[in-house]
Amino acid sequence: MASAADQLASSISLAKFSQATELKKRLWFTLGALIVFRMLSYVPLPGVDPTQLNLLAQQTSGGVLDFFNNFTGGALNRMSVVALGVMPYITASIVIQLATSLSPQLNAIKKEGESGRKRLNQYTRYGTVALTAVQGWFIAVGLESFGASAGLQAVIEPGLVFRIGAVVSLVGGTMFLMWLGEQITSRGIGNGISLIIMAGIVARLPTTLVQLFESSRTGSIDPLRLILIVVSVAALVLFICFMERAQRRILIQYPKRQTARGVQAERSHLPLKLNTAGVIPPIFASSLLLLPLTITQFAGNMTAGESWWGDFVIGLNTWLRHGSPVYMALYGAGIIFFSFFYTAVVFNPEETAENLKRYGGFIPGIRPGKNTEAYFDYVLTRITVIGAAYLTFICLVPEFAISSLGGTFLMGGTSLLIVVNVTMDTVTQIQSHLLAHQYGDLIKKAKLKGRMR
Repeated sequence: MASAADQLASSISLAKFSQATELKKRLWFTLGALIVFRMLSYVPLPGVDPTQLNLLAQQTSGGVLDFFNNFTGGALNRMSVVALGVMPYITASIVIQLATSLSPQLNAIKKEGESGRKRLNQYTRYGTVALTAVQGWFIAVGLESFGASAGLQAVIEPGLVFRIGAVVSLVGGTMFLMWLGEQITSRGIGNGISLIIMAGIVARLPTTLVQLFESSRTGSIDPLRLILIVVSVAALVLFICFMERAQRRILIQYPKRQTARGVQAERSHLPLKLNTAGVIPPIFASSLLLLPLTITQFAGNMTAGESWWGDFVIGLNTWLRHGSPVYMALYGAGIIFFSFFYTAVVFNPEETAENLKRYGGFIPGIRPGKNTEAYFDYVLTRITVIGAAYLTFICLVPEFAISSLGGTFLMGGTSLLIVVNVTMDTVTQIQSHLLAHQYGDLIKKAKLKGRMR
């Protein structure tokens, strides 16, 4: 039999949406922030010729930069002030989290609570500035020689002034997006950084669909293959929704207590998501790969292959191009590693076992303390294996399938996973706000009835 809370949640309708003033404000703020992000993606770097850059982008399409460009909503092709997106911030957060696990000093700071979290966030911001500056410098230098072999010049006046201006603009754009994401998280709906990444992917979706159907119309893609792609995407969406909601529920029992119905034992469940890490592993793995590849891709524009360094850079870009076996192997290994790493960061078996012991809870058949901790670690390791395999399958298999079909559909498994996951999380938060608003109405009605009596 459903509880009162479940019955109340199932009765939520869109009619209640118009009455939820706070929720509407949050949604409008989120929408406005995402519009600002999209507008910034069309503001070019100072000193860049957009017309020449567009011609060069068409001639040099393909490779890892197209994959990066998909995350930034086309900002990289247009060389806007937000061309790097939030990837440097994500990379810096990875480095800080890894350092926290390895460094006792940083781990002590993490345990300080809110003040420690603020200090670690400050270190992440410093790392973001440093990474963006390094990437921005290589992008600026690469732009000066970009298209020299084709007789096109993307930079109007190359030189030190342009490089400094480009670095400052890129650093400012990335830091603004980082701040915008934090504002969305605190004053809007959903995770701000994830929503910015999703907005970039969704912004490219109409263009991608037009290219896909145009390829089918011109005969580049067989209509049967087009139908197969559409059906596969729909099946992947359903599979992602199923796996993201899958849980391993651990029975928790508390000591018997005296109630109106006699002595009863309270029971509850501790839900462990099959994919505890969520969408973080693919984002982390892609950002770590994109950091060096962005540098080497632009550095390769300055090399002619006449030296060992030039041969090395050109060979590296060839071996690690998007869709190559080496790139896919490194990407898959990164997803598996970050699945286990981020799960260990999010869920601490020792802390959970201690909390259960403190409140008198226990798992039937398992002794409290170390045995409970070992059981949590046992269960979590095995479900993380399934979760990591699921993420690897979703991110890699569609890429290989699209390559074998000869398609140009950029909405690969990683992008699809991010869009579906972030959408589900945002919808869940909206439902939570509607449920809280409905509970608030019930409390107000109960107070009014009490006063009338």
